[in-house]
Amino acid sequence: MRIYKTPGVYPEEVSSLLPSVVALDTAIPAFIGYTEKRPSNSVEAYKISSMAEYLALFGGPFPEPFPNVEVGKAGDFFEVNQLPSAPAQPTYWLYYQLQMFFANGGGACYIVSVKTYGSGVDKADLDKGINALMKEDEPTLILIPDAIGVLPANPNDISLSNYYGLYKNALSQCASMKDRFAIIDIHKGTEELSATNTAIADFRNKIGSNFLSYGATYFPWLHTTLEYHYEESRIAIAGADLPQADIKLKYDTSSLSALPDDPDGDGTPFPDEDAKRNHYESRSLYHLDNQAYRRIKTELDSFQVTLPPSGAIAGIYARVDSSRGVFKAPANVSLNNVARPAVKVSNEKQEGLNLHPTGKSINAIRSFTGKGVMVWGARTLDGNSNEWRYISVRRLFIFLEESISKAIERFVFEPNDEGTWVKVKGTIENFLGDQWRAGALAGNTAKQAFFVHAGLGITMTPQDILEGRLVVDVGVAAVRPAEFIVLRFSHKLQEG
Repeated sequence: MRIYKTPGVYPEEVSSLLPSVVALDTAIPAFIGYTEKRPSNSVEAYKISSMAEYLALFGGPFPEPFPNVEVGKAGDFFEVNQLPSAPAQPTYWLYYQLQMFFANGGGACYIVSVKTYGSGVDKADLDKGINALMKEDEPTLILIPDAIGVLPANPNDISLSNYYGLYKNALSQCASMKDRFAIIDIHKGTEELSATNTAIADFRNKIGSNFLSYGATYFPWLHTTLEYHYEESRIAIAGADLPQADIKLKYDTSSLSALPDDPDGDGTPFPDEDAKRNHYESRSLYHLDNQAYRRIKTELDSFQVTLPPSGAIAGIYARVDSSRGVFKAPANVSLNNVARPAVKVSNEKQEGLNLHPTGKSINAIRSFTGKGVMVWGARTLDGNSNEWRYISVRRLFIFLEESISKAIERFVFEPNDEGTWVKVKGTIENFLGDQWRAGALAGNTAKQAFFVHAGLGITMTPQDILEGRLVVDVGVAAVRPAEFIVLRFSHKLQEG
């Protein structure tokens, strides 16, 4: 209390209101992978909120290679003898997954670029990206789009262990920091659910048994409406009757400055712009035969990317969180930019995904007539747990724990007495009351929905006080999704 020495009037302001708890954002994913360029040479997380920001900081997608296209001479024009074929899969995945995130309702997110294109995909690089997130407090979801690149064409036991080792690292971080959740991609998510499908068993065997409530996975992959990115000046045209060597699909001669002045590298640049233009136009199918060019271009533009669902699912989390709340299960929601699931999952096939003796539930993505492609599962990998079976329950607790912890930090080093206990208890109760009224907690009254206990002889002993511990017990009745709706019908005897 202030000591007064001179007679007079001294106004004092007395705080009578409890501090408030700020509800933290719940769906801010971190994407880990490879990019065209990097803002710095170190592995760091950068926050963005749009594709425009991503393009400015990290560049565009990797230009996918296509096999040589063959043409033959037909009079003064060319006929296409061999159309291009689609790539088996993208070389790098992060850019496409980010597109799916924003298309499905995503907003702010973090990008962790481990290296630039051309260096190959390496588990050690991606592990560095995961570890870099330890320094960031805001991300609440972890995605590793380029993890798929760790797998060879025919994954063996070692490569699968490396692949799922990345996600085990992510789950460990989630459990350690208790403020984030991992979305895991199954490899070979395009194979039919049958006795020959080993991808599901591989996943359950390799993902381990630790920290399962902090992650979820989805099946199958998605045939998206996204087109492969390519550069026309890199698409080689083959054929015995071509007038020049080294023909490409198109050289853009409207911007001569962007084209090399010495393409042969012999130290003799073009004497003038006309010579440069003539050189490139004589080696551009676009200029030699526009009709053949358009046919090939139409084929290239028809190839659409098949992706694991993690990017789209992260967008769904963000969409549901903003429209309903983190307590709403991110399921029974349609996906955007998706043509169809790569595998058709029936009710019978989903039984083996949703319920399994290991508890490692796999959420299905299914196509329904009149509804479109829907997320049709809401379980964590800890499907046998009555506490953490549902994604919405785990993410609600992450949200509550993190929001309350941040707000209560202001009481650190305050006197550990009745006055502080009342303030802490009241602050938490006010916040939980707001969440109950929003529908996040179950109960007809606030007393049924939650409790907050703090005090000597209640949550603390004299020894706790001596050792500087203020112990608060918080219990909440989280709402759970109605996963199985059972309608019971029976005959009613006629009356009257």
